[in-house]
Amino acid sequence: MAGQRSIDPRRRPPREVDVLVVGAGFSGLYALHRLREAERAVHLVEAADDVGGVWYWNRYPGARCDIESVDYCYSFSDELIQEWDWTERYPAQPEILRYINHVVDRFGLRDGITFGTRVTAAAFDEEADTWTVETDRGDAVTARHVIMATGQLSVAKLPEIPGLDDFAGEFHHTGNWPHEGVDFTGRRVGVIGTGSSGMQSIPHIAEQAEELTVFQRTPHFAMPARNRPLDPDHVADLKSRFAEYREQARDHPGGTHRFLGRESALEVDPEVLRETFEGHWRTGGPDIQASFRDLTTDRAANEKAAEFVRSKIREVVDDPEVAEALSPKGYPFGTKRLVLEIDYFTTFNRGNVRLVDTLATPIERITPGGVRTSEQEYELDALVLATGFDAMTGALLKIDFRGVGGVALKEKWAAGPRTYLGLSTAGFPNLFFIAGPGSPSVISNMLVSIEQHVEWVTDYIEHMFKNGLVRSEAVLEAEDAWVRHVNEVADATLYPVADSWYLGANVPGKPRVFMPYVGGVGRYRRICTEVAADDYRGFRTT
Repeated sequence: MAGQRSIDPRRRPPREVDVLVVGAGFSGLYALHRLREAERAVHLVEAADDVGGVWYWNRYPGARCDIESVDYCYSFSDELIQEWDWTERYPAQPEILRYINHVVDRFGLRDGITFGTRVTAAAFDEEADTWTVETDRGDAVTARHVIMATGQLSVAKLPEIPGLDDFAGEFHHTGNWPHEGVDFTGRRVGVIGTGSSGMQSIPHIAEQAEELTVFQRTPHFAMPARNRPLDPDHVADLKSRFAEYREQARDHPGGTHRFLGRESALEVDPEVLRETFEGHWRTGGPDIQASFRDLTTDRAANEKAAEFVRSKIREVVDDPEVAEALSPKGYPFGTKRLVLEIDYFTTFNRGNVRLVDTLATPIERITPGGVRTSEQEYELDALVLATGFDAMTGALLKIDFRGVGGVALKEKWAAGPRTYLGLSTAGFPNLFFIAGPGSPSVISNMLVSIEQHVEWVTDYIEHMFKNGLVRSEAVLEAEDAWVRHVNEVADATLYPVADSWYLGANVPGKPRVFMPYVGGVGRYRRICTEVAADDYRGFRTT
């Protein structure tokens, strides 16, 4: 009808709230639930059309978590623990997304979320001590507090290769996969990137494609996942004592139940060393990283584990030249994210799969018909970009945050992110990060770290409301001291040696700063608890 206005089916956010939460993954949903329980006026804004965060976007074939399902779950509700049954040791993306939706529906969270709406800017009003948050849909929300739950791996990173827009076939980034899936049957497919998403998707694509060409710049260390259906008796036992089980994880350096070896890899008998590594290879999973006390701190000890994994690659891959190209060198074992693989290395024994070492023959450009290296052009019908993310800070710096004095967060973090406890940054009052840079975050079991952060932040906000306090800001001196501590702890390990996304090394121009806190989940948690108990030491609250 002429003149009739279209109705926006989107649930618009309120104009004013106590707390605005940004991001509907595990972090944001728990924050929403906890603040509702405290009867605060809270709303959540999400860029996607539904909940799930990283598990909403990453639907590529083979997408799977590398933390065991019995650990990768919420612990705040015993009823939730008892009623949900995971099916596999390492949960696949569809099962994780079903779990998240189950949580949302069970606790009635959906009506507190505005979907399809991206936050674009946020400015702090120093007179009112509130944030004005703007979205790409024209919303303006005034919030006393803002909680950023935008995730660490949420901004897909396209490769700096000329000609990508010239490609005549279809191409997809693993971090933004079509929800309807992609059929590669009978097609010539290229995959650029062999990190976690590449290793997970390549075996599945190889089963469909007529021909698969894998373009590898840096080979990655990987351990077999040894994924399997969960034993119902084992699950029942864990459910009967889950509070105790999770408490043990909270006190563990990695937020898991990984056995921590006390011996040195350099001092133990060589037969014991070999059998220990063999045991981890048979069992699968990432626990080999903690099998000896010095694997993350001593290069010679680390090389023992590195060479063991390389020897296994040589055993599995038939072609010696391909095996050599797939064997990581030049950086310590475990200092890039250790990938758990399912049929990755055996995939290169297939007749329809070839490996292109782009260190030896660099990619020069994407052409309309495929990929051209310094050696030849590879004709392709489809291209998969498994090129990772602008991790940790990418989502935060896409928003134009303006703090005290109109200072931009991009400006403050120009030389790298600076936070106090990974929770807040000086000059930006009432703004909190969940699992942000300077916290254990991606170096830990994310669900343990997420719950700890959400509980700490929401407890702090509740403390402020109950005591008539309206403004909280990290003290610059406390922030500086924390940044020094994070760097000192990292520098005592081998982590900064590798050019990893932990340092932002995958993004040209991004400052090289080791972003996670590697001092351990248990140690970090105790520090945060002490800070809160000492009247939130290091925060200026007024």
